[in-house]
Amino acid sequence: MDNRDPTLIKKSMTCNTPTQLTPEQYKQKMQRRKEVQTERLARASQKKGLIIVHTGNGKGKTTAALGMVLRSLGHGFRVAIIQFIKGAWEPAEKAVLGQWKNQLEFHALGEGFTWETQDRDRDIATSSAAWSKALTYIYNPEYHLVLLDEVNVALKLGYLNLDHVLTGLEQKPADTHVILTGRGAPQGLIEKADLVTEMTLVKHPFKQQGVKAQPGIEF
Repeated sequence: MDNRDPTLIKKSMTCNTPTQLTPEQYKQKMQRRKEVQTERLARASQKKGLIIVHTGNGKGKTTAALGMVLRSLGHGFRVAIIQFIKGAWEPAEKAVLGQWKNQLEFHALGEGFTWETQDRDRDIATSSAAWSKALTYIYNPEYHLVLLDEVNVALKLGYLNLDHVLTGLEQKPADTHVILTGRGAPQGLIEKADLVTEMTLVKHPFKQQGVKAQPGIEF
């Protein structure tokens, strides 16, 4: 049984939803929200290069990272992209991003999905070479953003040593941002990161409908 004051119950039921507020109530609510947001922005005075992780089983990890790449390029910053695992593809993004030749370095150093190569030692060697290349950009203060695409998969499968990757990230310049994408990001990387987003799979046309990868959507 609910022993709360019926007046308070009625008020909570009628005032919490924006569509149920009077114009004056809505205005007051938005004014308060603006005050809170202004206070938060005033406290957020720090600036630093972020370690950003996009993981999870849902679609969109690389796509979201490429959005940040485009923002950085739009600001005139230099960017490097290193593709692990699926680097054997020739994605449309590579053709588009090629327009920023003076700002962007793009290295597709993987050889495709692990079930395609079927050679663990070869996959380890390829991932190690990609990581060595990535470090040259991570350590270079001229690069504002470094995207390590699908590196989380290489970590999950043991192709790369997590401690070595964490050590490399610790040595990046203070203002450099690094994005690491891919399923199965290890807990140690998640703990080290400043920003972590997990993409959750709700529905996928391949699984539910047998729809194959399509240009403009998957590649």
